[in-house]
Amino acid sequence: MSAEGSTYIDQFPSEAKLIRTAFYSSFVALFVGALMGLLQVFHRLDIARIVESADYYSLLTLHAVLLVLTFTIFFLVAIFTWAVTTSLDRGLESMRFAWAWYGLMVAGTLMAGIAILGAFIPGLDMSAAVLYTFYAPLQAHPLFYLGLVVFIVGTWIAGFDWFRSWWAWKRENPDERIPLPTFMALTTTLFWYLSSLGVAISVLVFLLPWSLGIFDQVNALLTRTLFWYFGHAVVYFWLMPAYMLWYTLLPKISGGKLFSDPLARVVFVLFLILSTPTGIHHQYLDPGIAEGFKFIVMVNTMFLLLPSLLTAFTVVASMEHGARQRGGSGTFGWLRALPWRDPVFAGMALAGLMFAAAGFSGMINAGMNINYLVHNTWWVVGHFHLTIGTAVALTFMAVTYWFLPQMTGKKLWSKTAGLVQVLLWFLGMTFMSNSMHRQGLIGVPRRTAEPEYRGFEYEVAVGSMSELNMQIAIGGTLLFISALLFLFIVGMTVLGSRTDGIADNGFADTLSGPEDAPRVLDNLKLWTIIAVLLVILAYSLPLASIISRGGVFGPGGSPSPQFIESVLLYGEVAVDTASKVVT
Repeated sequence: MSAEGSTYIDQFPSEAKLIRTAFYSSFVALFVGALMGLLQVFHRLDIARIVESADYYSLLTLHAVLLVLTFTIFFLVAIFTWAVTTSLDRGLESMRFAWAWYGLMVAGTLMAGIAILGAFIPGLDMSAAVLYTFYAPLQAHPLFYLGLVVFIVGTWIAGFDWFRSWWAWKRENPDERIPLPTFMALTTTLFWYLSSLGVAISVLVFLLPWSLGIFDQVNALLTRTLFWYFGHAVVYFWLMPAYMLWYTLLPKISGGKLFSDPLARVVFVLFLILSTPTGIHHQYLDPGIAEGFKFIVMVNTMFLLLPSLLTAFTVVASMEHGARQRGGSGTFGWLRALPWRDPVFAGMALAGLMFAAAGFSGMINAGMNINYLVHNTWWVVGHFHLTIGTAVALTFMAVTYWFLPQMTGKKLWSKTAGLVQVLLWFLGMTFMSNSMHRQGLIGVPRRTAEPEYRGFEYEVAVGSMSELNMQIAIGGTLLFISALLFLFIVGMTVLGSRTDGIADNGFADTLSGPEDAPRVLDNLKLWTIIAVLLVILAYSLPLASIISRGGVFGPGGSPSPQFIESVLLYGEVAVDTASKVVT
């Protein structure tokens, strides 16, 4: 059902201010992160270099942290606040409490950002060039780790805020089913609590004390495994709000109804119980983890295809229903009846199309044998840009054109400009991700400022390295232009005047409603217990094995970068990197 009758700002003016502010924070992160991405493209391809290659990794860290965590999660807390308040038809329990968790998220972002940018300030002994994954023995300034902690605590408190609203609503409506948008927000929050424990333990127990000098060393494999306990699951923390928008807004914008409320609930339950016990598939090449554990995790990862396939079926069926309501007919002719000139619909639909492509490349990453071919190459970066860079980012930008009028009472500045913006993003990502995948197949490495090694040539099946690099340059430039256009449209809309005629707030009705779903789907305690048990089954033995071999704090070592005295290669050649002598 829909909560209709007026715009969101008319219904919840205090919450609308919070949501607007979270959106603006998200967009600032998008701009800075996109700028860092463009600088990386130009540096890596040797088109223009404004920093030394040693500082490239600080740019990469800022790009990743701002886009992967800040942009996505600020947007997430905004739309989940909308989802809970709209579907429960009640405001948050305390706006002071809500502004507190927002403030913590801002403070955490600033702390981590300052630590990263400290590398560019002469005379300041501060750096956090550890990339998004911040693996030990790479070591960041303590402010970086502390910022991550503060940011994550802010997200935990935000989730608790949504639960407070639901508990209050439930006391007044004890026999009612959880409204679908609230159900999606709550299951995602439970999943976040479970999955973010890994990074919280890694940072609080190991990395932060190590950075402060309390510990001399850490177990690199243990902290790396704890990161990926979180690191793969967080992908679904970004995707689940995009899924929620595809389920609740896309059918509405299409002119129809959601095909099945029960199927949508099943999808989010499956994500809750299946997403976390899969992180070790990022560690197929890590020594110290038995192959049997890796095989089990591979099987777990393949099960995640199920909720994605269910989503594809349900969302496309909902779009078809809308198209036929608009007069569409024929086996495929109904596609022409969809509102392709609406940037909200076009952006979300194209994001879903890109996500289908990301699913195919993701299956390569998940398979043990095939993963060996593309591990740590630009293929992985291409896959990453299809998931968060398109499925998530393009969905978020497109729905902003629906949300901004709801939160400001002001008409969208230009639908035509919005349509151009989403098409530019789609086109730019098509160029970039295509080239990244192709370069990954021929072994071009990721995470390096200098991919072209002197005297080495890549064998390209079709075209040339110059053509592939040109695609990256064109794609990165189009993406940055698209981001600037998006921010311009947002700014012009915000600067406009309040007006009437804005569509009512609400979400899609359903063809099959919650009454058709078994009540067990709403038993959040049951699904949380099952999720915890699956995590214990997947991680208890691997973690015990890692600790038994290397100890809780590792077998030794020092922070990187570091020099290796001598390394024996093939039993004949010794390399003394400290003196740069090869014997």
